[in-house]
Amino acid sequence: MDKYDAIIIGAGPAGMFAAYELCKNRNDLKILIIDKGKTVEKRICQMKETEKCINCETCDIMCGVGGAGTFSDGLLNLRPDIGGNLEEFTKNKSDAWELVNYVDEVYVKFGAPKEKLGTCQEKIDELKKKSASVGVHFVDIQQRHMGSDGATRVIKNFVDYLKSRNVEILTEEEVEDLIVENNICKGIVLKNHPNRKIFSDQTILCPGRIGVGLTSKVINKHKISARYKAIDIGVRVEIPAIIMDDIISINRDPKFQLWTQQYGDFVRTFCTNHHGFVVKERYKNFVCVNGHSLLNEKSENTNFAFLVKINLTEPLENTTLYGELCAHTATLLGGGKPLIQRLGDLRWGRRSTPERLKRSFVEPTLKDVTPSNLAMVFSHRILADILEGLEKLNAVIPGVASDSTLIYAPEIKFYAMRVEVDKAMQTSVKNLFAAGDGAGLSRDIINASATGVLAGRGILNFLK
Repeated sequence: MDKYDAIIIGAGPAGMFAAYELCKNRNDLKILIIDKGKTVEKRICQMKETEKCINCETCDIMCGVGGAGTFSDGLLNLRPDIGGNLEEFTKNKSDAWELVNYVDEVYVKFGAPKEKLGTCQEKIDELKKKSASVGVHFVDIQQRHMGSDGATRVIKNFVDYLKSRNVEILTEEEVEDLIVENNICKGIVLKNHPNRKIFSDQTILCPGRIGVGLTSKVINKHKISARYKAIDIGVRVEIPAIIMDDIISINRDPKFQLWTQQYGDFVRTFCTNHHGFVVKERYKNFVCVNGHSLLNEKSENTNFAFLVKINLTEPLENTTLYGELCAHTATLLGGGKPLIQRLGDLRWGRRSTPERLKRSFVEPTLKDVTPSNLAMVFSHRILADILEGLEKLNAVIPGVASDSTLIYAPEIKFYAMRVEVDKAMQTSVKNLFAAGDGAGLSRDIINASATGVLAGRGILNFLK
């Protein structure tokens, strides 16, 4: 019988940090990490084979050891309230900051750049003042930028350490279900080998954003306490990089937040890729867009997500389903490709055509797209929020809302149902812990990593 002290479902930041915390403090534990994606070595090889992985439409490197975030931009936002709210799981704000610093030190230990970005307080204060004057909030964040290529080296070093501590990593194997008896989790069932059950004293559910389907399944089947979260729906904006030069000199991934006047909705920027590339993001039945940037390869453009926060109530509380419906509509209209439109065309209520796109001063970095009219995809409310938000942002960053600005759709941030956990990160099912984006407990690399640390520490306390 296969039996482990701890099984970790998912080899993203949450899973890897949970394993790190366990094996660092106890060298006698038998630990297994399972991920349905590729090993880090295969992911690195695949990046090298495609040469320009950011533009490879059929590449599936986003799935596997290290998670999606470290293989996209590899940006570490060093705050406990960006990409989640760690204070929910700690005693106070001071402990939340201490946890962020601890996670940051581990990344640096495994090769993340020692230089921090966003440390010039005089420029930060000036940008805050300018933003506040037009009703936009600029969030002050210190960051480390690993880049997609730099992050692979960090993850490889991380994996090597885990293996040196006898942590087993099983890849290209998908978890089908949990083994739960009398509300106690006792292990897992593999999808490709349904007759093979792997038992464990403790299990951590952290399958990453790509594993939200598994999270929803086990929540419903085993009646794990959880609730639906808001979803972010919007576009990927692409502009000439020179427009963002001054802002990027202050902060590598600037976070701007605002509330729209017309509908009172929350809109934010996310994942800015200076001199980066817009890329296609493949799901099972639809496509979305995302953005990448590399340390050693540059484009002439900068892109960022511009997202509207959507909350739903009865009769449809399932925000994931709503997001999927938007993505399905966009994919249908695009003939299986993401949509692109000039901002000027959207303003005038007309579809962008290849001819109109040629009038833009911005050369799209994602070529496999369908010129369209985003009004055919999004509700009037979402489009109104995007247009109003970009006009406000234009007062802070002149040129962002130019007619030539390109907008790609759909950019949707799917979040799993929020699994309810206690301070030890244990769920309502005994011996089942949760962490990371796939459990709805975080939305970025640092916060996912930190919840993994907390889950590991929670298990250590139980073992004591």
